[in-house]
Amino acid sequence: MLDYGSGNLRSAVRAVERAGAEVTLTGDFDAALNADGLLVPGVGAYAACMAGLRAVKGERIIGRRLAGGRPVLGICVGMQVLFERGVEHGVETEGCDEWPGVVERIQAPVVPHMGWNTVDVPTGSTLFDGIEDERFYFVHSYAVRDWTLETNDRTRPPLVTWAEHGGDRFVAAVENGPLTATQFHPEKSGDAGAALLRNWVQSL
Repeated sequence: MLDYGSGNLRSAVRAVERAGAEVTLTGDFDAALNADGLLVPGVGAYAACMAGLRAVKGERIIGRRLAGGRPVLGICVGMQVLFERGVEHGVETEGCDEWPGVVERIQAPVVPHMGWNTVDVPTGSTLFDGIEDERFYFVHSYAVRDWTLETNDRTRPPLVTWAEHGGDRFVAAVENGPLTATQFHPEKSGDAGAALLRNWVQSL
């Protein structure tokens, strides 16, 4: 699990350990690069997370892992930073640019989106295998509301899971080869979240 100064990571570490993995919390470049799987957590502001990530060369670790087909899982803001850029309070911040798209404020009557919600899972999902109809725990004000990556059948298209809050639709999860991410917090999502983490750990 990549430690770049983003919040309390103990609950996430424990959840992944319960999923059957041996977890090392590290900000070390080589350790993060060479792990069987890398989990990138994230809480708080997009710009602050990107600054912390760049301080440990996290964007380079992610890029090099993916170039070698090595699994990465982003959670919450750890998912958002994988996109091209984020806009918060009028401030635009460059992300890791693994996927095109903009992280922006949810257009709903009540923000933040906080609590349990269902998700719309595409056919063939490995991450949601056996938990397609479960609810997951979200806490966020920003999301990717428009999926723009087109593969034109040259590569296998990513599997995109959606959710809706207050009439606004946004990306809840992505499965894209070695790169996987969830907007919700699996470590706070009870049995369903535990099953999702098990699915990811077993895929490593």
